[in-house]
Amino acid sequence: MARMFRVLGFWTLVIGLMAFAGDMIEMALLFFMQTAVFVLLGYLKLSERTYILSFWAYMIICFTGFSYWTVFKMGMPF
Repeated sequence: MARMFRVLGFWTLVIGLMAFAGDMIEMALLFFMQTAVFVLLGYLKLSERTYILSFWAYMIICFTGFSYWTVFKMGMPF
């Protein structure tokens, strides 16, 4: 399970680098921070239950933030 967090760190790094190359600095910084968290979690040698709970917490926070941003910050198209 720890290896999966390192894989997530790798892919968030790739997405962050592509965002940085596309001059999307805020998005790149967000993904670089996620990369640091995922790689750190990948090397902590936690139990599998802790990894699963931390991933669920990450998913809930991200989906809540994404939903808030798309509904209240972006505005409705009509």
